[in-house]
Amino acid sequence: MNTPKRNLFLAGIALVSFSCAGLSAQDQSATPMAQQPGQQQTVQDNGTVVKDSPTAEKPDPLKRRLSDREERDRIKNTRAELKGEYKKWLDEDVRWIITDEEAKAFKSLANDEERDQFIEQFWLRRNPNPDSPDNEYKDEHYARIAYANEHFAAGKPGWLTDRGHIYIAYGKPDSIDSHPSGGSYDRPMEEGGGNTSTFPFEVWHYRYLAGVGDNIDIEFVDTCMCGDYHATIDRSEKDALKHVPGAGLTQYEENGQAKKADRFSGGGLEQLGNGPMASSQQSKQFDRLDTFAKLFAPPPVKFADLDKFLASEKILSGPPFLFDVRTDYVKLTNDTVMVPVTLQIRNGDITYNTKDGDAKGVVEIQGRVSNINHRVIQTFGDTVNVETASDLLQRTKNNLSVYWKAIPLPPGRYKIEIAIKDVNNPDHIGVWRRSVDVPKFDDDRLSSSSLILADQMSRVPTKDVGTGNFVIGNTYVRPRVPATISTPVVFHRAQNLNFWMQVYNLGIGDNKKNDATIDYQVLDLATNKQILSSSETAGKLNPNADQLTLEKTMPLAGLEPGRYQVTIRVNDGVSKQAIAQSAPFIVEQ
Repeated sequence: MNTPKRNLFLAGIALVSFSCAGLSAQDQSATPMAQQPGQQQTVQDNGTVVKDSPTAEKPDPLKRRLSDREERDRIKNTRAELKGEYKKWLDEDVRWIITDEEAKAFKSLANDEERDQFIEQFWLRRNPNPDSPDNEYKDEHYARIAYANEHFAAGKPGWLTDRGHIYIAYGKPDSIDSHPSGGSYDRPMEEGGGNTSTFPFEVWHYRYLAGVGDNIDIEFVDTCMCGDYHATIDRSEKDALKHVPGAGLTQYEENGQAKKADRFSGGGLEQLGNGPMASSQQSKQFDRLDTFAKLFAPPPVKFADLDKFLASEKILSGPPFLFDVRTDYVKLTNDTVMVPVTLQIRNGDITYNTKDGDAKGVVEIQGRVSNINHRVIQTFGDTVNVETASDLLQRTKNNLSVYWKAIPLPPGRYKIEIAIKDVNNPDHIGVWRRSVDVPKFDDDRLSSSSLILADQMSRVPTKDVGTGNFVIGNTYVRPRVPATISTPVVFHRAQNLNFWMQVYNLGIGDNKKNDATIDYQVLDLATNKQILSSSETAGKLNPNADQLTLEKTMPLAGLEPGRYQVTIRVNDGVSKQAIAQSAPFIVEQ
């Protein structure tokens, strides 16, 4: 048997191992028994160590760079792993809201643990209230998918249709002009005028879409008459008689000023035909293309850093970015009140980048509204750009930039929070927080909106009624914002004082007319002397209305610098009720 010799062999190995283990790295390099890099050693049966010839150190195969083909195969295999719930999440659940960068990153993940973590972070980035255990954005998103599948299915799931896409990405439109049966259609002048017959179509209107713009109209047409409405950039696509000679003519074509064949020879995005507004419509084609591209891109994740800042309520680390805020209240319906929030920033507090003689400052604004249960119910965000010639920058530093957001809310108590960031100086952040009590306008009680003192007020075109910044009804009203809630607004003598107020629930007598007197008064607070006193009757303004809009403009050139107060009183002769609203202001030289 070879047992003694085998034991001697094992003992030799143990001796060598023990001796090496007891040496430091420096000692091992100095001993002849230490194995040097690139050398192999052989231990003979008698324990003798024999050095073999040096060999090149082998590279770690896990660290070797993959060839292009191997990299393609790796990506292909990774994509193949996306199946089941992960494939459905990417291809269906978040198809219309995930960015290209996020989709690419998700596809490159190696295992389900990484994918689960990615999905969690995906929803967290979009959560309007990151500190809340409930993700309102996620809940709303899946509710929109369910709605789209229920209402927009047409031979395919509703989420896969164009209407489903837009609804999932942006939510319910502010209004829908629906023509489910098509038929006779009087074209508006911007489409050429005249009468034609149409396929079923809808126009969705959004007052504002983040990342897209204000007053966005999206037209969907069902040319197959099968319920599958598709979005179109060509408003003539709904015209069922477009290719029928002599039928569905525009106004110019009826008058012999244009030929129907001209619609198809001019090129361009639309085939509306020539008309009184054709040239202006042609110039807007690139704007329509840009809007269409933005609509079908994933909605932007707006100002996630400011959202997190509002949620954390952490203390400012740098100098505060000061700004002023004013809130007003205007009745929309018995259950809804419009709360215009006006934000004012001094241009001199903004950091500017100068290039090619132009100075540009950028301010990001993010706000949210929460109820008494601390649940965030609305969020809003926007970017304000301030530009001026660099040589005029110092002269315009005292100018003001104003931002306006109209928030519809039911009556009740809320908390409004706003954070702003100076993009060219990211540590320059400002925060404003305040509780607001949105009033309830009862039907049987004489009441009024806020009394707004404005530095600009004018009528708006018919097409802009009720839409756009600073527009209330048919009037553009830009409020003057006080420095604090307890200080008056400031005007200069070269400006006009504009005041705006609505009156609700005027009594209507048996003669179907109102009977109210409106008194206007401007008081010098230093002398308690009346500077202006006038009155008018509601009958002269609108005798049959139970609601009035009061608008007055007063030049300030004749007033001395000082503190004043404007008061509007309404005495209702039918209901025997009276109300008054007052607002102080300062006139400077």
